[in-house]
Amino acid sequence: MAEEKFSLWHGPPSIPAAATFAVLFAITSFYHTWQAYRLRSKFMIAFIIGGYFEVGGYIGRIAAHSNLTSMGIYIWQTLLLLLSPTLFAASIYMTLGRIILHTRGEHLAPIARTKLTKIFVIGDIFSFIVQSGGGAMMSKASSQNTGKVIVLIGLAIQVIMFGIFIGTSAVFHKRLSTSPTTESSNAPWKKYMYGLYVTSALIFIRSVFRILEFQGGHNGVLMTTEFFIYIFDAAPMLGVMLVFNLVHPGELISSYKNVDGTPLSHV
Repeated sequence: MAEEKFSLWHGPPSIPAAATFAVLFAITSFYHTWQAYRLRSKFMIAFIIGGYFEVGGYIGRIAAHSNLTSMGIYIWQTLLLLLSPTLFAASIYMTLGRIILHTRGEHLAPIARTKLTKIFVIGDIFSFIVQSGGGAMMSKASSQNTGKVIVLIGLAIQVIMFGIFIGTSAVFHKRLSTSPTTESSNAPWKKYMYGLYVTSALIFIRSVFRILEFQGGHNGVLMTTEFFIYIFDAAPMLGVMLVFNLVHPGELISSYKNVDGTPLSHV
């Protein structure tokens, strides 16, 4: 039994690497917390939680360095790092809806704004639940293979949803550029759309990596080489957070009012 637990890890996780990313994610998460408070961007709460998930995940890898037989620590860091991108995605989806509303471009969106956010967020929640269930099942040797399959399904859902989302965003972008509204002419909305493209692409790349990693199995090269998780997971997710630090959607919409006078950022 001890050997099976030990095989959870292919050598002790690197403390310097995990500590570096834990600190970097903590810094950007704290800054996001302040930005959301200052700009009253409640729709970014899921994004911020995702940032703290990343911090917790890499702290878990630090803890695992001297606790290679602990199943609890292994599942802790696996789930936090696996699920954080779904939380980032939820805020990214909501951001597009607010850009559409801010520019009064509802008639140009390929999917009605009121339905768009619901469709993508519901899909994101479903992906979150599926991945959570699969990750939990992987904690038991008897259900490890089934859990891996379920996680792969959850990741596939995430990739498909992001593919559709990027396409939807591009269609709206092209239509609004061709037929600009008065509101869009007076706001730097394109900067925030490009922010959505970059963050979406980074999460897309990371999700594809995770699919390949799980497909390769526990003894596959992607799962046995720690370097890859930092290049194709940690770095892209840190990039997502930094992009939104620099191009924070709350800066575009925090002072904008709906018809009834309600701050858009509170919707």
